[in-house]
Amino acid sequence: MAGKKKALRQALRRKEAAARRKPAAGQKLAARGTRRAVARYKEVARQNEGRGGRKAATRAPGSSSVPRRILVLDVGGSHVKLRIGKRGTPQRFASGPKMSAAKMVKGVRKWVKPDQYDAVSMGYPGLVFRGRIAAEPYNLGRGWAGFDFEKALGRPVRIINDAAMQALGSYVGGRMLFIGLGTGMGATLILDGIIEPMELGHLPYKRGRTYEEFIGERGLKRLGKKKWRKAVDEVVTQLGAAFEVDYMVLGGGNARLLKKLPKRARLGGNDNAMIGGDLLWRTRRSPLPWGRTSDAHGAQRRGMDGIASTPRNVAEGSN
Repeated sequence: MAGKKKALRQALRRKEAAARRKPAAGQKLAARGTRRAVARYKEVARQNEGRGGRKAATRAPGSSSVPRRILVLDVGGSHVKLRIGKRGTPQRFASGPKMSAAKMVKGVRKWVKPDQYDAVSMGYPGLVFRGRIAAEPYNLGRGWAGFDFEKALGRPVRIINDAAMQALGSYVGGRMLFIGLGTGMGATLILDGIIEPMELGHLPYKRGRTYEEFIGERGLKRLGKKKWRKAVDEVVTQLGAAFEVDYMVLGGGNARLLKKLPKRARLGGNDNAMIGGDLLWRTRRSPLPWGRTSDAHGAQRRGMDGIASTPRNVAEGSN
């Protein structure tokens, strides 16, 4: 009897050891998914190769692949910034309260021609609904809503709120609030990969004034730097607590004037808007593929996608 019990225990141990060595169903699927992703990447790379062994210069008509040369336009109340591709040279020209959509396109044409790019991403300083401009901007001229940008620029165009575009380029996972400190005040939430542009700047704040009138350009001129910095700290801290975010990112040209950042806040670089514009054509998933966690794994996935996950200093001369 004792011998039978001992043999049974040994058989159970062998079975448990075999089960530990055998990969779980989830592990099998993950490995299979990785192999498929690698195979798909290689397939797309082969499709993008030209006859001479180099990548084709432009996207083939009707192709669903990502356009190679993306012109990113970051339209602000003071300047329009543009760049073609990740390694292109950034350019800029003045905007202002009289600049219409047609004048903006004319300014872009002075720097680049349609045969230099395959697609366009545009960050617009106003309300955008389902990829279309839904209202005229507060800090620019008229003639933006209903304007045919694809016809004017000669290529497919994707439009997003300007703060949302910079937020997209700043995001490293989890729950993030982006605040743009420029001519106005831009704001975007990204909650576990879901992007939600917001028009917080025009909401009432206190003393009969809006948030934008306190921490936008007009607030800076009215309050002076010292009081403006205090107002920024108060607003960012309050909004971060209200939306229960993991961290805040402060962008825009006036962010460089801050001497001390609010808790859980970091500076976002000017080139994050360009990164976001590039991602607008490369990322069609919702939630974003690196947005399902607020820990370091989100940053690692973001880095794996070729996007720098470390904070950048705000350079001179933004919006």
